[in-house]
Amino acid sequence: MLIPRKPTPDLSLPLAGGGTFTLSAETSPRGTVVCFYRGLHCPLCATYLGELAKLTPEFEARGVGTVGVSSDTEERAEAMAAKLPAPLRIACGLPLTEARDWGLYISTSRGVTSIGVEEPALFSEPGLFMVGPDRALYYGAVQTMPFVRPHFSELLKALDFAIEKNYPARGEYVGAV
Repeated sequence: MLIPRKPTPDLSLPLAGGGTFTLSAETSPRGTVVCFYRGLHCPLCATYLGELAKLTPEFEARGVGTVGVSSDTEERAEAMAAKLPAPLRIACGLPLTEARDWGLYISTSRGVTSIGVEEPALFSEPGLFMVGPDRALYYGAVQTMPFVRPHFSELLKALDFAIEKNYPARGEYVGAV
């Protein structure tokens, strides 16, 4: 389990369209929203990433970078990026061992999806994380299913509150209970 206020695992993955996303090299002053998605086969992911893409300028205005991450191949990641209504960095090739390090659930293929795209043999389920510039976890949510994800507009409001009140990450206690 990832612990708030403690470092997250690093990520260094190719980006659709070229380049590399390396979490530890991010320079956004308030950190990065890392949105793990299931892959090209998931129509809900395309809609969700589309929302993040549209709101990326709002995050950037608050000093926060954004990235979508999946275990998809670069070709599939580029196809996902092409579906989005606005630019968004899409990192690909996430090893499933690293997905597990982030606490993500892993699913097996059920074949061709409702949009006619084959699911990979194994892939991670969604997760949304706000990671500080020091790679410390600020916020995290993981899911076992593609449904009912956190809303990016609510995350922006929470970010505004956290900035204004200097609100710390919560859930950091790891002692006996």
